[in-house]
Amino acid sequence: MALSLIKSESLATGAGGSILQVQRTQFTGTTELSLSANTDTAVTDLTVNITPTSTSSIIKIEAQITGEWANTSGATDNVWFFYRDSTKLSHATAGSRNVGIMMGTNLSYTANAQSTPESIYYSYFDTPSSTSQITYKVGVNQGDGGYNYFINRTVSDTDQITYERGISFISVTEIAG
Repeated sequence: MALSLIKSESLATGAGGSILQVQRTQFTGTTELSLSANTDTAVTDLTVNITPTSTSSIIKIEAQITGEWANTSGATDNVWFFYRDSTKLSHATAGSRNVGIMMGTNLSYTANAQSTPESIYYSYFDTPSSTSQITYKVGVNQGDGGYNYFINRTVSDTDQITYERGISFISVTEIAG
């Protein structure tokens, strides 16, 4: 039986837990994200900077991405994660497995890859121990076939009611440690 380490931190003691600042990037444009199979890729439209006020701060990173995979297989064989500058924030390496924070995409309908967007929401708590500016970015790895992802739009993006558009964001919240 394998054991897992669970890290628990209390944020409710003294000044700890107070929100010190929030930074965000809300992307309302549309773009096609070109992905190669099993390659970590930064989503440059979903990048945000923060300069922590204390080395003991905790940074909560959140992202919501809406869009559509170019192939329905792309929706099931991917992982989403964050970058802190150039460091990948994700599950630790585990053999040849594809690792991230959130696996796959929340799907309700996978029968087409033309007009049915998918969405993903995930978050992560980072402890950068820094008071220098940090750049956080959304990252993705499509391990199966390197299928492209269309952000904030469907693949066909036809001007009809059944081809939706949405908004994606990344936000960071500095929490006093």
